[in-house]
Amino acid sequence: MPRQLKVLMALLVGPLALATVIGVAVLWPDGELEVSGPGTDVQRGTAEVTALAPCPQEVQVEGCRAAVIELLSGPGAPGEARALLPYGEMAPEVVVGDRIIVSHAEQAPPGQQYAFQDFDRGPPLLVLAILFAVGVLALSRWRGIGALASLAYSLVLIAVFTLPAIMEGSSPLAVAVVTAAAIMLVSLYLSHGFDVRSTVAMLGTLLSLLVIGVLGWVFTRVGHFTGVVDEGSQYISGVAAQVDLSGLLLAGLVIGALGVLDDVTVTQTWAVWELADVDPDASARSLFTRAMRIGRSHAASTVNTLVLAYVGATLPLMLVFSALSLPFGIAVSQEVVAQEVVRGLVGGLGILAAVPVTTAIAALVAARLVREPPDAAGPSHRARTH
Repeated sequence: MPRQLKVLMALLVGPLALATVIGVAVLWPDGELEVSGPGTDVQRGTAEVTALAPCPQEVQVEGCRAAVIELLSGPGAPGEARALLPYGEMAPEVVVGDRIIVSHAEQAPPGQQYAFQDFDRGPPLLVLAILFAVGVLALSRWRGIGALASLAYSLVLIAVFTLPAIMEGSSPLAVAVVTAAAIMLVSLYLSHGFDVRSTVAMLGTLLSLLVIGVLGWVFTRVGHFTGVVDEGSQYISGVAAQVDLSGLLLAGLVIGALGVLDDVTVTQTWAVWELADVDPDASARSLFTRAMRIGRSHAASTVNTLVLAYVGATLPLMLVFSALSLPFGIAVSQEVVAQEVVRGLVGGLGILAAVPVTTAIAALVAARLVREPPDAAGPSHRARTH
């Protein structure tokens, strides 16, 4: 790589990496937050149903059910206890051998301290995750290891930094931007190699995220979004009033769009490099024009995928609105639906911006690389080696 290009990349990536490290250090949660409110004193664990049993005599409710459970984790484990089961027409069917999640309320009367919370879906999810990992490794081989490592890193970062920082009252948008930068800096290089192509994809992703952040901020303000749209957000507002729920919506938009942008920017960058490798004498304009033909098709399919994903997330609610015979305009204006519309459309605009921006950067860099004098890199050093 030409020395001037190395310097330019260092000047671009270095400050971003430094700012990200500083942002993580400043926003890092101190772990001193105490959350109080309904349900915060309830502990949870896993158990296996060993037998069905009648409810305790103290619970005189028609249809009440209970089960004898073997506690596998959580309060009282290992051990045996009796747990109350849900009852009623829509109650889930629990049978002997089921693994379940139980809640434990210390203040409840004896025999009523444990209650069915949900089914324990850990084992099947683990099998599915293993199948996913095997599939990634079978297709991507050694590069798949980097992809899986970057995925694990992203999830851990969100768990140990993003969520606790937002819960402690930090600006959700600031936390989301720092999270996205930290994920982008590590994941792109870990998944695709530490080279100039990954740097170009990262720059294209960063600029597109700026577009998404600005548009998201504008339209969440203009649209008067409160962030209080479901039971989850209402619960958070009750037990952690310091959380900015409207900012949380914007944070989810930024982080949610990152994965899609990664796909678009990496694909466009690699497409430009392949074109430059086939035609080393191509100008930056020629590379940009040809790569944009690929980018237009890719952007069209990706935008469609993104919007349909958000529509699918609100499909049950849309059925409710349909049953109520609400006009389409009123249904879409409901905040719980409108926020998905904003996510889909703003994310789509980010993708539309990512294609030309990334392609332009990649074309300029690739055209400069293929014109590197043979005595500087050797005749065998084409764009692909960089």
